[in-house]
Amino acid sequence: MFCIASKVNTKRGAVQETYLDNKQFMEMLKISPRTAQTWRDEGKISFSQVGNKIYYKLSDIERTMQEYYNKSFAKK
Repeated sequence: MFCIASKVNTKRGAVQETYLDNKQFMEMLKISPRTAQTWRDEGKISFSQVGNKIYYKLSDIERTMQEYYNKSFAKK
């Protein structure tokens, strides 16, 4: 996992954010590159792009998964 904050010396105990690159994101969720692209295009997942490289905040991934969470259906 890639963490910019760990590379920077800070005097305060700031909360560090963990970033995943596109490959790590796809492996974590077991999705295809096309699905990742569709989610970005539809605004389902926030991302940062530096050059050709795409990064996702772990907290954004967790938030997205909670937002689209469906409870199991009740038995009838």
